[in-house]
Amino acid sequence: MATEADVEARDAALPESMAQVLADYERHLTSERDLTPHTVRAYLGDLTGLLDHATRLGLADVGQLDLRTLRSWLAKQQTMGKSRTTIARRATAARVFTAWLARTGRAPADAGASLGSPKKHKTPPPVLRADEAADLIRAAADRADDGSPVGLRDVAMLELLYATGIRVGELVGLDIDDLDTQRQVVRVFGKGRKERSVPYGRPAARAVDRWLTAGRPALRVEGAGAALFLGARGRRIDQRAVRELVHRRIADVPGAPDMGPHGLRHTAATHLLEGGADLRSVQELLGHASLATTQLYTHVTTDRLRQAYRQAHPRA
Repeated sequence: MATEADVEARDAALPESMAQVLADYERHLTSERDLTPHTVRAYLGDLTGLLDHATRLGLADVGQLDLRTLRSWLAKQQTMGKSRTTIARRATAARVFTAWLARTGRAPADAGASLGSPKKHKTPPPVLRADEAADLIRAAADRADDGSPVGLRDVAMLELLYATGIRVGELVGLDIDDLDTQRQVVRVFGKGRKERSVPYGRPAARAVDRWLTAGRPALRVEGAGAALFLGARGRRIDQRAVRELVHRRIADVPGAPDMGPHGLRHTAATHLLEGGADLRSVQELLGHASLATTQLYTHVTTDRLRQAYRQAHPRA
């Protein structure tokens, strides 16, 4: 991951006017769009590469960016062996940037409005079967039999991840007040700080209640604030600790594919669709901006239907 010093060093090679525009764009992404630091770094890294390419072609100002320059930059990525996914992401970064340039009067027109990008390969994500998901929770519960605060927390987090399909960043950002225990609904702030309410079931409710009653008070230290889940040192848990937990507990399930918290999100979505939930409802639960993203999970359920058909039908 590039450090702030790395970014500054790259920016220093750009004309001063371009470096200033990038700094303005960073403030826009952070303050107005409320994107995560990781996303902002990714955007700035891609755009620094674009502007460096434009400079080498003789451009001195962002207002001179045109479609030919953008296409030659993407073509260069291909010759460098970059994946289709990476090139598609960089094309998106360029289109969003040039639209902002035109909207803010920094360019006479939106040079990226007609910029295409390679279609990303949409491979169905690995998911757990329903029995494997149950085994995952059971394995964590067995380890928490001693009543340790960390064990109670781990079960509660796994139950909530699988019950709701929320992102790991959303999980660690939860406060106690985000839980409506009467209605069994959790308030989640997703990408762009968009708020949504997600229901959860009785097993998750029981696990979270045990954590709040017997686990959290034992771990909590001054400065923990209202954080729902705490790390071993008593403050808000971080994403890395949750990812490590999921990988460890998945390893306890024989034959289960290795996955992190996002795999549990895929699993929750798949099981909802297999259980009869409609696509729009799953889209809302997951917080997807586009229905096309949610439709990826229909490939998984269709594959499973085909497999069941081949195994069960006498004339398959």
